[in-house]
Amino acid sequence: MQQLRANKNTPQKEETQISQVLAGYISYWPLFLICLALAIGGAYFYIRYAIPKYEATAKIMLNDDKRGVDKSKTLESIDAISTSKIIENETEVLKSQSLADSVVNKLCLYAPITQEGKLRIQSAYANSPIYVRAKYPDKLKKKLKIPIRFDSSINKVILNNSFTAPLNEWSKTPYGELMFLPNPRFDGYTGSKPFFLDILRPSTVSGFLLGALKVDASSKTASIVNLLYRDEVPERAEDILNTLIDYYNQAAIAEKNNLVKNTIALVESRLQSIKGNLDSIEKKVKDFRSSNRAIALGEQSQQALNYIGSSDIKAQEASIQLQSLNDLKSFVAANDKVGVLPSASNISDPTLTNQMTAYTNMQIELEKMRKTVGEGHPIITQLKEQISQIKPNIVNNINTQIRNLEMTRGNYNATSGRFNSMLGGIPEKERELLEISRDQNIQQGIYSFLLQKKEESVLSYTTTNPDAKVVNAAKAGGGPVSPKTSMIYFAALIFGLILPIAFVNGREMLNNKILYRKEIESLTSIPVIGEIVYNKSKSSLVLEPGKRSFIAEEFRKVRVSLLFLGIDSYHKKILVTSSLPGEGKSFVAANLAVSLAMTGKKVALVDIDLHNPSLGKLFDITTEEIGVSDYLLGERKLEEIIRKVPNHENLSFISSGGLHPTPSELLENGKIQELISSLEEKFDLVVIDTAPVVMVTDAYHLSSLADATLYVIRHKYTPKMVVKRIDENNKINSLKNPAIIFNGVKMRGFMKNNYGYGYDYVYGKNAKKNKGYKLKA
Repeated sequence: MQQLRANKNTPQKEETQISQVLAGYISYWPLFLICLALAIGGAYFYIRYAIPKYEATAKIMLNDDKRGVDKSKTLESIDAISTSKIIENETEVLKSQSLADSVVNKLCLYAPITQEGKLRIQSAYANSPIYVRAKYPDKLKKKLKIPIRFDSSINKVILNNSFTAPLNEWSKTPYGELMFLPNPRFDGYTGSKPFFLDILRPSTVSGFLLGALKVDASSKTASIVNLLYRDEVPERAEDILNTLIDYYNQAAIAEKNNLVKNTIALVESRLQSIKGNLDSIEKKVKDFRSSNRAIALGEQSQQALNYIGSSDIKAQEASIQLQSLNDLKSFVAANDKVGVLPSASNISDPTLTNQMTAYTNMQIELEKMRKTVGEGHPIITQLKEQISQIKPNIVNNINTQIRNLEMTRGNYNATSGRFNSMLGGIPEKERELLEISRDQNIQQGIYSFLLQKKEESVLSYTTTNPDAKVVNAAKAGGGPVSPKTSMIYFAALIFGLILPIAFVNGREMLNNKILYRKEIESLTSIPVIGEIVYNKSKSSLVLEPGKRSFIAEEFRKVRVSLLFLGIDSYHKKILVTSSLPGEGKSFVAANLAVSLAMTGKKVALVDIDLHNPSLGKLFDITTEEIGVSDYLLGERKLEEIIRKVPNHENLSFISSGGLHPTPSELLENGKIQELISSLEEKFDLVVIDTAPVVMVTDAYHLSSLADATLYVIRHKYTPKMVVKRIDENNKINSLKNPAIIFNGVKMRGFMKNNYGYGYDYVYGKNAKKNKGYKLKA
């Protein structure tokens, strides 16, 4: 049952807390209204004058073997040299600075032409009759808003109202060597506003281009890449994406062609050597037959010759492979560049071929990544480690292949030697012709083999396909994608609400004075038994018989709360003090005494602030009047210092009397206890006003004589640090039965004329000052 009640009370408690928070901000409604009006007005003008952006998109498919894109068997047999692609790496390549620079130079984006509009300067990419190309874009002199116009009558361009240049010719201008060309995008309408030419640095334009470009894979399993670009001109956005795709394919083809060229160059060098040997042998055969009239050989000689020729060809093939492996070994050991490792087309070992392909691919990927990221990037480091690991494996494999080929070549040479011995019996002329013919056959076989490998490489060079297949060419949407009206207005609404909330909370957080009752309760364990609102009246005595007011009701609540402190007919003495002067302790003491007297009880109000008395001024009694100090000095009796307060039948007042040079010592002469005891016997209640505890120790001395101590804290006046030290000071000099009165509470915000009944009250920024008498504590 108790748990059920707790659950029922929880929503109500949360609702109360929310209501209190909202009530605290409602008083600042003019500030919220102004901020909302300014935010929405700013959003309106931003939407009106902002340059609209259009979005162009394109899709391409990359050749990624890991994601299901395989070449046909025919294409694979022709393309002996190929590289695999990794989607993540290729997206970075598409966003590389080098490709962006190529696009900027191709489309002449470093020299945009703009036109003056009604509200702003706008791009004339599609409605300018000409566009501008620079011969040396990197040497252009930056300049903005150069007047430019095209005079169709003379078919010339007038630049800066002084320089005239023809179309389709290079002209030396003050900004660089430029060519003015007809704009293929020109739609025939120029408008009446003037045109301007901006000369920009290509690297700056490339940076803006990359900032507006977005490239990502459509999914983790597909090889489709989405490209997106935003621009104020939809046609320019389309041209940028299409040009970017073209240059990406050109760069990929150039990389593969570079690899093929190195392979062809290696085969060519061997072909030239073999061709020279073959020409020499053919001439030697011809000369031998002519001089010796040798036409045919015997059947046995021919058979032996065939065996010798076959062995020699295989031995020579082994020598060629050995030469290639030795060259490749030196190449790999000294190679630190990309795309220069020749193909392993004349190497039969598949393991070595796969290692060389992997090494080449990693080198190519390393060079691509260097264009997009720094040397310290994790991918760069990983690729370098992989390359450093695979190079020793390639060298070891090459050494193994060299040893095997040397053994094979030795076997073939041994076989050829046996058949050479058999040919020893053949007549000398026939034997010489056989040897020459054998060398000729060997060289012809080698030459044919190298020609075949060369043709395979040439086919790979001529049949290279682009790495990116265009799925969807760049296309811009029909309407602008920014600014987004609804989102901007929503953001303005949120900003208009957050700004005043942040202002109010920040202003209060930076304040080191007490603003809330809950701050008092969090800083000290002494209970708060009353809150007194700020007194706006001219009179410091706010309680009058027969008159009701909100502040009077607050003092009546404090009067009732005294029961909580045990004040009754046996416990009559109430001490009122504070931390600092100006917190209103005398104001609280006087009005509390009046409130108690209005109940019909005889009340004595005693001013024992002997340092800076102020209660006498409330009752038109000057400090020269006799009072407490005179009694303590033994100069006056109790009856002589007690005065009746006019208009308050049951209230008596004892002033502080004349000022004494050592008031604290005066309180310790023993007569103060006699005074308090006598007053306790004569009156139903005794209210004592004393000095602030931070300034002097009088309150600690007098508190032991009282039954309860009221500690006054003033809103937005008392420092938080002082309140925090109340409990610490009480451990040394304790106040008897203390309770706190929260004085001078004002409404927060702009609502100054009415008081609410919420738990927390705070000052407003423009609080009206009390034009009445200002009390001294």
